[in-house]
Amino acid sequence: MPATRTLPTPEAVDLIGLTRELAEKELAPRVVEAEAEEKFPREVFRTLGRAGLLSLPYAEEYGGGDQPYEVYLQALEEIAAVWASVGVGVSVHALSCFALAAFGTEEQRKEWLPDMLSGELLGAYCLSEAHAGSDPAAMRTRAVRDGDDYVLNGAKAWTTHGGHADFYTIMARTSDAGSGAISCFLVPADTPGLIADPPEHKMGLTGSATATIRLEDVRVPADRRIGEEGQGLKIAFAGLDCGRLGIAAVATGLAQGALDHALRYSRERETFGRPIIEHQGLAFVLADMAAAVQASRATTLAAARLKDQGLPFACEASIAKLIATDNAMKVTTDAVQVLGGAGYTRDFPVERYMREAKVMQIFEGTNQIQRLIIGRALRESDRGTLRVQN
Repeated sequence: MPATRTLPTPEAVDLIGLTRELAEKELAPRVVEAEAEEKFPREVFRTLGRAGLLSLPYAEEYGGGDQPYEVYLQALEEIAAVWASVGVGVSVHALSCFALAAFGTEEQRKEWLPDMLSGELLGAYCLSEAHAGSDPAAMRTRAVRDGDDYVLNGAKAWTTHGGHADFYTIMARTSDAGSGAISCFLVPADTPGLIADPPEHKMGLTGSATATIRLEDVRVPADRRIGEEGQGLKIAFAGLDCGRLGIAAVATGLAQGALDHALRYSRERETFGRPIIEHQGLAFVLADMAAAVQASRATTLAAARLKDQGLPFACEASIAKLIATDNAMKVTTDAVQVLGGAGYTRDFPVERYMREAKVMQIFEGTNQIQRLIIGRALRESDRGTLRVQN
């Protein structure tokens, strides 16, 4: 990982050091076996939670770490550089807590948020459906009011932690009234009628469980609705802006891990009597990889600093997600190339890095959707995305 980071406080420096040490000691020894056997590492998340790494961007009064996004994302990057599946899981857990933290009542936050942030409970986020991925407003899952409860029916696709989470943040249709038709619910995993399908068999991130969640007459007390009825899409889109920064950080960490491994290999492997890094053609590939990682990190942290200052950052989050995930795909592919035939075997981790990078261009909004968001922002601005703050 990079020797130098720009961090705002000595506490943040210590936190990143702790995260790096924990990743090396607790995550690195488990990653190969868990990914190969497609085992979900539930205990790893408890370890991270007890170290305070599942709650970093949330308020201290509810059990959070009270860290700015600038720091949280750099901790997330350290985790993802060692184990991308876990990095994605940390980001998804933070997204699962967002609705309650940002839109819940004070009573709801005090009652539920401390347990969610402690690390003992793991969250999942249910927005997408099989026919409604890039267009969440087309969802069909319904929540019908019945006295003091809502009754939920439908199915939510591509749910990270599906079948392993302790709570689910679920978006469901409460009316047919256009953009005000969706509402948000916080549903415990043991609620009758909430059923997880067998996990998907994925190309990468095989240590992360992804499953369809089926809702069959799931009865949820009305006080578990987060925000006002019909406010769900607003909550979802606000959460996704934050989630895109999380995935950008994960992609940056994954790319850094691939670069680190390729660099080590290029110093040890010799051809024509000298290390391959001394051959100009290979050195240029590594230089481009390093430049891509640095660009991803800088773009991601620039968006994070806007968020930390309370400034608009949605467009910048899309830019960060687009750049970091496209760069991760290129850097991991180049890492395989640096290792040559060895890189194409499972004896080395770079082939796994390449498989893991691909999905990052897809989830949290495909990169085509990010371009639509950025293009819309450009149309609405006469100065591109440049903002001058007084």
